[in-house]
Amino acid sequence: MNNTVEERNMPKEEIPLSSRLWLGGADCMITTLCTIMTGGGLTFFFVNYFGMDAGWSATCWLLFGIWNAINDPLFGYISDRTKSKLGRRIPYIRYGSVLIAGVFVLSWVKWFSTGSNIQMFAQMLISLFFFDMLYTAIATSLYVMPYEMAVTNEARGKILFVKVIFGLVALAVPLVLLAELEHILEQSLLQFQIVMTVIGCVAGVVIFCSTFFYREKVRAEAEEQYPFMQSLVTCLKNHNFLVFEIISFSVTYIQTALMIGLSYYFEATGIGFVFCYAAMFIGIMIGMYLWTKPGARWGVKKSIVIMCVLFATGMLVMLIFGKYTWAGVAGFFCAGIGFAGGMYMVPLMNGDVIDYDEHISGQRREGMYAGVNSFICKPAISIANALFPIMLLWFGYDTQIAIAQQTETAKFGIRFAWLFVPVLLLYICAICISRFYSLDGSKWDQIKQGLAQKRTGDE
Repeated sequence: MNNTVEERNMPKEEIPLSSRLWLGGADCMITTLCTIMTGGGLTFFFVNYFGMDAGWSATCWLLFGIWNAINDPLFGYISDRTKSKLGRRIPYIRYGSVLIAGVFVLSWVKWFSTGSNIQMFAQMLISLFFFDMLYTAIATSLYVMPYEMAVTNEARGKILFVKVIFGLVALAVPLVLLAELEHILEQSLLQFQIVMTVIGCVAGVVIFCSTFFYREKVRAEAEEQYPFMQSLVTCLKNHNFLVFEIISFSVTYIQTALMIGLSYYFEATGIGFVFCYAAMFIGIMIGMYLWTKPGARWGVKKSIVIMCVLFATGMLVMLIFGKYTWAGVAGFFCAGIGFAGGMYMVPLMNGDVIDYDEHISGQRREGMYAGVNSFICKPAISIANALFPIMLLWFGYDTQIAIAQQTETAKFGIRFAWLFVPVLLLYICAICISRFYSLDGSKWDQIKQGLAQKRTGDE
């Protein structure tokens, strides 16, 4: 966040605390549902509990990735052109909340009396299809809301700070649940299903109620939007957006991959997850101070480069020495700093990219940018879910025996499958952003000041 003289001279923006709290709560709930579903929960449920073949699971995720390629940009385009009394985004959040809660609850109920691979494949694919369609409508609308509500990084930062605090809940619930998934299912399937039902219903209620406490900019509703293909091509011509997509894709892959490997890692090493999680949340707290205070002086660009290097180095230590408690704790601590940066700094970077598009096009196209972002990044979820079990097999992992009884080579393979790609991606991000990202410095601050004055005048 570049809090320079130019930005301090921008019109003062104040977003009510109630709006920030409800937006953060809704974002927390939809993220929790998605992390459980796509962060390893559904795969573990079908493969490790119901006994679905890992190859069928990988195929399911790859087909799901194709659906994502169609779904996300199309919805972003539609939402930019939506006209209603509630606005462009809020209708999707309010009414989608009821439907997604129902889909989430039903995903953990066995639909067929028998358990063939084809039947489980069909249920898993249908669940993912409808869940993601609704998730895209809700999450995309929530994701772009800070850019609708404010233009300065100072005001957006206050919104995102609240979202990060709520994001700790969205992180903690899946972390604990996924780490203990095997034990919970061994005790009682009904108990597990009750937990999922409660989570789904609470999420639906919070998301629905939140829509009465924040508003979006109404001026953009009257704008003439580009045709679909022109809108898509214009996004892809924005070179800063393409640089942003490198970090956005990487963060999506990393968040998914780290969730997938949690239960495997703790079972394989015997390390208590309490110590690691405590270190991670301390890292998140330190990270929030780091990115909101020194990060305000460093700017978005420099902050993200530092975040990538810290995050990658911690993951590399855990990859090599992760069977020791000290390395696990150190790795999770660095992961906490990285998660804080991903939740706070990366959205600020995205906001700047969208602002730059407004500067050159004269239009607010948050929905299209969010859709194209999902088009590029959502396949990372499928790739992570498909790649992890495949990489395990490279090291002789035996799916027929318990995780703790695997060979030492297979246990190292768990860490490799879990952490190698995230480490590689983070170092690539640091290099690309430092060399090719240009929305930084006094010239960019002057552009932001002009946009803020324009927005104030239009209101």
